[in-house]
Formats: sequence, structure tokens, C-alpha cells
Amino acid sequence: MTFLMLFVAGLLGGAINSLAGGGSFIMFPALLFAGVPPVMANASNTFACLPGYVSGTIGYWRHIAPHRNKLIAYCVIGLIGGYLGAETLMRVSDAQFAAIIPWLMLFAVVTYIFGQRINRWVASRSSGSRNAARAGAFGLALLLLMICFYGGFFNAGLGIILLAYLALAGFDDIHAMNGLKLLISVVVSVVAVVRFAATGSIAWMEGSIALAGAVLGGFLAAYFAHLIPARVLRGCIIVYGVGLTGYFFWTTYA
Repeated sequence: MTFLMLFVAGLLGGAINSLAGGGSFIMFPALLFAGVPPVMANASNTFACLPGYVSGTIGYWRHIAPHRNKLIAYCVIGLIGGYLGAETLMRVSDAQFAAIIPWLMLFAVVTYIFGQRINRWVASRSSGSRNAARAGAFGLALLLLMICFYGGFFNAGLGIILLAYLALAGFDDIHAMNGLKLLISVVVSVVAVVRFAATGSIAWMEGSIALAGAVLGGFLAAYFAHLIPARVLRGCIIVYGVGLTGYFFWTTYA
């Protein structure tokens, strides 16, 4: 029964990631409810999300290719930030991580709810200021490092934060932004998964079941996407995410 729950959670999470983002709101709690310790559940969720990032990057490659001049820098920063985030997670006890889960979930949910508005606001402030963006190259690199650190530590909400960053960096092609978002997510997740695996911090059985469900869910969602209104799906995810965050606050601090 536990394995069925994990597969269904992966199925739903993979579909949600493919359609609207936010699949970690399903898969991470499912791993916790399956009895996986908090730190290991977080690491296993990153592992389960990785194939979706890879397939998405391949799908967007023609939009990524024109920005080859930025890829090395983004990948290097992603590797460093992702590793540091994963390393920090490995030094946090389950009790410590469990205590901050509600706050991480709250941050991820708020980012998800207001992500589109944040992206539009950032894009409106960054348009016409490419020279300023170039002048602030070091600041942008440092900001990306911090975002990738977050991704290595806690995967949920990473894509939305990366979209806001890319808008700030001067991008305005949403397809290129989505592609670069996925590419950076791949780099962050790969180095994090390698670090987690090296210390035995991934629940391979549970994580693989969720991963299999996520792969199938992502494929089915892409095929049947026209049948599901994105706005309705997004609204359901927000309601679920808010309720889940409230649940974590109640169980942690009540």
C-alpha cells in the first residue's frame, strides 16, 4: 500500500511538474508519510524530480542553444551552489530539518502563488537596463549561487525562483527562460543527488517508485495537457500547498 501511494504521488507530481510546476508539494510529503526520515525524504525527492528536468531540458534545447555563451558560467555556478546546498543538508539532523520544513514549505508555496507576479515585476524593472545588468554581473552571479544553494538544500519552488532570476538577468524569451531554468535545475540536482548518494542519504526503493511514477505522469500530462485547464490545476495546487503547509506547522509546533 505504501509503494502504491508513492507511485501515485510520483504520477501526480510528475504530471503537475509537466503542466504547472509544484510536483514536490506532492512527492516530498508522500515520502515523509511513507516513513522516510525528513533529510532522506528531501534527498529522495530531488532524485525523483531529476528525470523530469533532464527530459524538459532536451525538449527545450533549441531555445537554449542560442545562449551557449552563458551555459558554462551557469553550470559552474549551479554545480558549486548545488553542492554547497546538498552539503549543508547533510550536516543537518532530521530533528533540525523537520523543524524548518514548515518554513521551507511556506516559502515555496508563497513563491508559487506570487511567482508570476514577481516575474512580471522583475521583468518590468529589468527591461531596458541591460547595461546595468552587465555592470552588476558579479551581483547576478552571487544571486544565482544563492538560488542554486537553495535548490541543493530544498528543491521545491526552485524553478519559479530561477525564472525570476532570469528575468532580472535580462531575458525576455519565455521559452529560453524555461529551458535555462530546467538546465540549471539539472546541474543543481545532479550534483546534489551524487552528494546524497555518496552518504547513503537516498531511499532508493521509495525514491525509485516515486521516480517511475513521475516519469509516467510527466509523459501522460504532456499527452493529455489540452484536457486540463492550467488555471484550474494551479488553483488546486495552491489550495493543496496552503493546506499542507498549515498541516506541517500544526504537527511541528502544536
